Amino acid sequence: MDTEVERAYRALLRTGQASPDELAGQCGYGTEQAEEVCRQLVELELANTSASGVLTPLSPAKAVEGLVAAAVRRLELRLQSEVHAGGIVDALIAERRAPSPVGHLGDGQSVQLTGMAAVRAAIDELTFFTWDESLTTNPTGVLSKESISHARPIDERVLRRGVRMRTVVGHAAREDPPTMAYLRELVGKGAAIRIARDPIERLIICDRAAALTPLDPAHTAKGAILTREPGLVAALVSLFERMWSSADPLCVPEGEPADEPEGTLTELERKILHSLCTADKDEVGAREVGIALRTYRKHVAALMRRLDASNRFQAALLARERGWL
Repeated sequence: MDTEVERAYRALLRTGQASPDELAGQCGYGTEQAEEVCRQLVELELANTSASGVLTPLSPAKAVEGLVAAAVRRLELRLQSEVHAGGIVDALIAERRAPSPVGHLGDGQSVQLTGMAAVRAAIDELTFFTWDESLTTNPTGVLSKESISHARPIDERVLRRGVRMRTVVGHAAREDPPTMAYLRELVGKGAAIRIARDPIERLIICDRAAALTPLDPAHTAKGAILTREPGLVAALVSLFERMWSSADPLCVPEGEPADEPEGTLTELERKILHSLCTADKDEVGAREVGIALRTYRKHVAALMRRLDASNRFQAALLARERGWL
């Protein structure tokens, strides 16, 4: 972190809490510098701020853990981008004696995968090469502990890269607390989740270029069909969009950002992004948008996750690059 931010955090640890003015007095900051340092303390999750603007430091263990996790995410994203650009995985796949159906499946081709081990291996490779959009469905709705354990690292890897993730799950999810907890966890990380009212088909579609469908919908463990045939993939994307349109957005606690596709903004989110370019304080931005300060900050944090931005200035720049502003 910035030296001045670290200095301010240490001062907060010594005092227990402080207002921006008090922090300015303790550290010798001017008003503008104190406000900027306080903003960074909150953005880096080193401190919480009350409605009156008083800052309280997070515990050192939690603060350092958050800084390390953020650094790891940035490093992982950079390394994954380098691997993708360098074609390292493709080169290694070419060395394998038993060719991967995913790595060597060209446009207009399909292959049958037998057994869950083969399907999961295919999903691992497909998601590794997914950089734009991931569309999935889960007709049963209920996710077992094992399924969540297997899915979490894959889902997190995809979301960290800024891939737009949309998922439709069966209505039984509403009655299963572990499933709902995991779905809300994904929404918090930037995924868009909807719950179907009617029966849905099982699909996994990556970058609208490859799709997986089960060999037997009633017994998915038997295996799947992996296809890159453009007409078939397009038909499956159309099927997904119909299921998505008829499903209900996942309910989130009051004040949390709503479930929306990664590349879609609500009018409120657009106003909040605009405020990041014009307002010098969260309080000013919240007043401009017309919402509570706490709600405003939750939306800002969610937008930063979706943009994979390390600070609000970067979030505004990335939003402009994506055409969100």
